[in-house]
Amino acid sequence: MAPSRRDLQLTPITGDGSSAAEIGAMEEVRLLDSYDDDEENADVLSKIEEGGGSGLRKIQVGVTGMTCAACSNSVEGALMTVNGVFKASVALLQNRADVVFDPNLVKEEDIKEAIEDAGFEAEILAEPVTTTGTKTQATLVGQFTIGGMTCAACVNSVEGILRDLPGVKRAVVALATSLGEVEYDPNVINKDDIVTAIEDAGFEGALVQSNQQDKLLLRVDGVLNELDAQVLEGIITRLNGVRQFRLDRISGELEVVFDPEVVSSRTLVDGIEGEGYGKFKLRVMSPYERLTSKDTGEASNMFRRFISSLSLSIPLFFIQVICPHIAVFDTVLIWRCGPFMIGDWLKWALVSVIQFVIGKRFYVAAWRALRNGSTNMDVLVALGTSASYFYSVAALLYGAVTGFWSPTYFDASAMLITFVLLGKYLESLAKGKTSDAMKKLVQLTPATAILLIEGKGGKFVGEREIDALLIQPGDSLKVLPGGKIPADGVVVWGSSYVNESMVTGESVPVSKEVDSPVIGGTINMHGVLHMKATKVGSDAVLSQIISLVETAQMSKAPIQKFADYVASIFVPVVITLALFTLVGWSIGGAVGAYPDEWLPKNGTHFVFSLMFSISVVVIACPCALGLATPTAVMVATGVGATNGVLIKGGDALEKAHKVKYVIFDKTGTLTQGKATVTTAKVFSEMDRGEFLTLVASAEASSEHPLAKAIVAYARHFHFFDESSEDGQKNNKESQNSGWLLDTSDFSALPGKGIQCLVNEKMILVGNRKLMSENAITIPDHVEKFVEDLEESAKTGVIVAYNGKLVGVMGIADPLKREAAVVVEGLLRMGVRPIMVTGDNWRTARAVAKEVGIEDVRAEVMPAGKAEVIRSLQKDGSTVAMVGDGINDSPALAAADVGMAIGAGTDVAIEAADYVLMRNNLEDVITAIDLSRETLTRIRLNYIFAMAYNVVSIPIAAGVFFPVLRVQLPPWAAGACMALSSVSVVCSSLLLRRYKKPRLTTILEFTKE
Repeated sequence: MAPSRRDLQLTPITGDGSSAAEIGAMEEVRLLDSYDDDEENADVLSKIEEGGGSGLRKIQVGVTGMTCAACSNSVEGALMTVNGVFKASVALLQNRADVVFDPNLVKEEDIKEAIEDAGFEAEILAEPVTTTGTKTQATLVGQFTIGGMTCAACVNSVEGILRDLPGVKRAVVALATSLGEVEYDPNVINKDDIVTAIEDAGFEGALVQSNQQDKLLLRVDGVLNELDAQVLEGIITRLNGVRQFRLDRISGELEVVFDPEVVSSRTLVDGIEGEGYGKFKLRVMSPYERLTSKDTGEASNMFRRFISSLSLSIPLFFIQVICPHIAVFDTVLIWRCGPFMIGDWLKWALVSVIQFVIGKRFYVAAWRALRNGSTNMDVLVALGTSASYFYSVAALLYGAVTGFWSPTYFDASAMLITFVLLGKYLESLAKGKTSDAMKKLVQLTPATAILLIEGKGGKFVGEREIDALLIQPGDSLKVLPGGKIPADGVVVWGSSYVNESMVTGESVPVSKEVDSPVIGGTINMHGVLHMKATKVGSDAVLSQIISLVETAQMSKAPIQKFADYVASIFVPVVITLALFTLVGWSIGGAVGAYPDEWLPKNGTHFVFSLMFSISVVVIACPCALGLATPTAVMVATGVGATNGVLIKGGDALEKAHKVKYVIFDKTGTLTQGKATVTTAKVFSEMDRGEFLTLVASAEASSEHPLAKAIVAYARHFHFFDESSEDGQKNNKESQNSGWLLDTSDFSALPGKGIQCLVNEKMILVGNRKLMSENAITIPDHVEKFVEDLEESAKTGVIVAYNGKLVGVMGIADPLKREAAVVVEGLLRMGVRPIMVTGDNWRTARAVAKEVGIEDVRAEVMPAGKAEVIRSLQKDGSTVAMVGDGINDSPALAAADVGMAIGAGTDVAIEAADYVLMRNNLEDVITAIDLSRETLTRIRLNYIFAMAYNVVSIPIAAGVFFPVLRVQLPPWAAGACMALSSVSVVCSSLLLRRYKKPRLTTILEFTKE
């Protein structure tokens, strides 16, 4: 039964009238990390203005009468011949054409007439009226499955076609996952156009997901017949806010596009189930479910093909090899039936089914590749098997006419296809294993959640179980002991310990109390918790981790360029070598270069040469080269994620293996970032309490860790509050407690301190530079006191009020316990650690001495950190930067490899190439070590893939036949080819056994 689709204009839709705008106007934008602009396209697209004018316009035309792809091509051709039409895209199933044109050269009526002249009916579709004033949609990112790719040449072909599409900003295709990520402008091109382009290129295309937030994919139970489907469609039609829906009655999948401003996803599901009086049960489908089912389906499909081919090849083998030695069977097979014997008829029939029914996919894929001007493994398989099959047919026909019966090689063709299918099945299984880490991350999300229902007065009056994908920000949720946290949020009641190892890599359970943040997907160990959801969907930590890993797996490492180049010339070179083999052996036989005893029984020099040539064609394998890098990158990024190290791409993974310098920030990176005041000295007539109140009042508006430590210390001094260790919490409380003085004109001065007015008098809190710029004199005895603090690895904070120095505070930030051992470990790995900080020289040297860093750069402003990195990069060295704060972002971006501590700010994480989920410096070593292991594995993969082809092709060509008298039959060559790519994937899978380094002692670098 065919899927049904209804377009419902129940609410106003913003856009330009295109399908992409109808759906795309509701999509949020997530740009890829970087992309290359197509300047010509960008210039043209910038001219497209809705409603006409001096630039280009886009309209939508309804086309009636199209029945096949030839019709849609005919309409496209007719439109493109119209002067002034820039682009025309015709969707056959939607009976629609999107046309971009210059209104100064052509009118809408001219476009309509052109379609009608081509033999179809046309109608200019009205643009939806917008009443909301929604701004024009920016670029969107869609993820598409691309089926039928077998090697790097296919990837290059698809990427090239996608990048050439108008409106496409960037396209990245990954062979290992059979996925493509496309960033596009929905005002110029829509998802259907992209899928059509993929299919026109000869591959299978389908949209998996995009960054729109208003589409829901549901699994529906209860649709048993046509009447049920009509009832369900009627219910959905009556719901407010539904713009479009599609029900696939066969698979039970329901896709709903809705206006999130009118109806929420949970209200939508509740509405359908409620109106159906319990007959229909709906479950939200994750896009990743479709990917998993697709992987399983691909392997199952390949297995069925292999079994079918094997079941026909076994009788063929018996007829060819076993039956001639059994008198009864041999007597039957040599009976003549017409021009041929029974045995010949049976072999021909069996092989024809294998060749053209089971092996049809090779012909189809080869034709698609050749039609697009590219070549791949399917071309080689189709060429080799066809040569064997058609030669055998010709030999039979020649024997029937002349009476000279040459040997046939039907078995070679059948066995070759069988072994290639076996290899493809094993390869699909192995490739599925490379994404195991991603699947485990997806499975962390619980299927359901317990929603607490609030009554009057904010009291909970009940609870119900809901789909976890329907949780909304602000929902109150209940988490039972042993259950998974369903979403990111904060605890509002209860206390427990939560196992966060699956997300952060931290093995020790973390204590959670009221106001403690919790992460979705982690496990509640003991007590019952009530929590309020704050981040759901794509904003949740787990979703961001999955997205980050996915993006990394989609990216290409620079080392892959080698494989792409080889793949582009591989097949033509192999075919040339096969021709040389055929001609060489044929000429050699004609001139008597080798004895006739080498020939097979009843064989000729041509047949002898042809078998060598076919073996050359089928033994060469471009797939192994194409899989060498992406499979290793996929496994490595997954392994990194399970160890708390998130890698943003293959480029970062490759660069990290050759890091020469690692630059550490001090505060929050080498230190714990939990500053505490150890000394408060007053150098004026002001009493201690008044001094602390004055400083705390000034620092209360600052977010700096030192400021929070000062406020916490002052509050503890005044109220003896033992909980004042939580600086941030007490900072908020103190602002509302009434004991702080009013301030104005607050200003934070990066690298210096803060300044503001208290009681209409200026107060300065900061370092010597701040005092010097404001002409504040520092007496000798105060300078000596500050120097003593700095030499003991403490930061001296100087306070001046109303133009006079009034006191000094000493603040200590304890070092992380692993800092010294990590520095020593880096040195033993051949990496030079450097500390760059905005703190003073004495404190910086004291901290550096304690951790074992010899190279120190102190009193460096945030912009200066980037300059330090650039100076180290001048000689071509690879520099890594480890930081955690906003002031580290310029340096993280400037470094070849930026590593953000997971406890750091979102800005720092955004600028980094690696995100260390744990606030633990040992992960710096893990990141570098994993990179080195991965690059070693990639090189081994390349060595194997290249060595395989370099060794196997001469053997198949018969170079060693005069010495060894061993000829590699085509079926054996096919088996070798099929297993070569499987071997490369299995080699990459060995990275799953990676164990992160554990620094048990300074002198012993061991593995866990």
